Amino acid sequence: MPILLRRIKFVFQPLKYIEDFAQTYGDSFTLPTKDGTGAVYFSHPEAMEQIFTVNANSLEAGRGNSILKFLVGDNSLILLEGASHQRQRKLLTPPFHGNRMRAYGTIICEISRQVSAQWQTGKPFDIRESMQEITLSVILRAVFGLDEGSRLDELRQMIASLLDFLSSPLMSASLFFTSLQKDWGSWSPWGKVVRLRKQIDDLIYALIDERRAESDQNREDILSLMMSARYEDGEAMSNEELRDELMTLLFAGHETTASALTWAFYWVDYLPEVREKLLKELNDLAENPEPSAIAKLPYLTAVCQETLRIYPIVTNAFPRVVQAPIEIGGYQLPKGTWIIPSIYMAHHREETYPQSKQFKPERFLERQFSPYEFFPFGGGNRRCIGLAFAMYEMKLVLATILSELEVSRINKRVVKPARRGLTVATPAGMKMVATPVEKVVKTAVVV
Repeated sequence: MPILLRRIKFVFQPLKYIEDFAQTYGDSFTLPTKDGTGAVYFSHPEAMEQIFTVNANSLEAGRGNSILKFLVGDNSLILLEGASHQRQRKLLTPPFHGNRMRAYGTIICEISRQVSAQWQTGKPFDIRESMQEITLSVILRAVFGLDEGSRLDELRQMIASLLDFLSSPLMSASLFFTSLQKDWGSWSPWGKVVRLRKQIDDLIYALIDERRAESDQNREDILSLMMSARYEDGEAMSNEELRDELMTLLFAGHETTASALTWAFYWVDYLPEVREKLLKELNDLAENPEPSAIAKLPYLTAVCQETLRIYPIVTNAFPRVVQAPIEIGGYQLPKGTWIIPSIYMAHHREETYPQSKQFKPERFLERQFSPYEFFPFGGGNRRCIGLAFAMYEMKLVLATILSELEVSRINKRVVKPARRGLTVATPAGMKMVATPVEKVVKTAVVV
């Protein structure tokens, strides 16, 4: 298949694209690239282990993410290499772990209730829009520290507009065909992207300046924690570094989690037995459970894991470029070769996941999968630093809403994944209705 046609298929039929090659060639195959170096797809656990554990200097990852540079900037953790990447990662990791998660849990549950309270009984609503509202509000409060005010409203509107616009079919294609990224003025598609991004930048820089001038040193939002953090040489992050990492967290943590939650509500409705098991587990909780107790529920955790396994929001982990000849999966790869760790193929290996096309949370209760068999957040030194936060958010949103409401689809047909920007998600416009949960003993998820 000519490269152009192959790229078109990759954009508009992302899962069929990878499934067709895997069916023909198996765990590993090479696709030609314009520069002649070739892109090698891997999915076997042994190959994944080699890729994720090899010396970071042997594989370059930042170049493979250059498609995101226009959005996240030069200083994003996604684009940095070597010592700079390690230095930045070390600084950014602490806010996503430890006792701070308790405070974030309270925020997540509150916002979930606020959004679901707007649903009118029996009246259709767009489930994805609601999940986007939840995840964006969580980020603006937990990451940016914005609780209310005009700046919050402006930033919410601008970010939602930009990400929705980038996820349209035309703009999804432009992300992969740089020739379409032409600014012909505010009336042109890419011109609109450029101007929206500039408006968001202005708001973020104004927020950073305002936060630097504040005297409150007790803030627990991630922006404030990043501003107070110091590199080993005592230096603080610059305004540009803060902006780029905030945009990275927005891009990586908003759309992706909203898509995962939308899928989770779909599967819970699609399989009544999953709903029944989940509600039983939630009902067995003590009254007014702590977020940490909810997050430890085994079946709820398994539902979230299976949601991320069957249709991973990002089909491939970050591409790596070989810096010196290396052997992966029994193949000798010369310098310049592109390595593509395929999350989707790894999650659908029948040897690892029998009946892989079926949604079965029980598989995660029956055995523990290695980080080379199950890696929805990538792997190695490029694994998403926010994975614990994302899983925590998924579990709390599901538990908070499903404890109070039964959420059901209007159209009961099977839903197939579709391209949404750089991710794969449910098709746009999936409508659901909510009705109060009826049970003898009602346990509300209250924090």
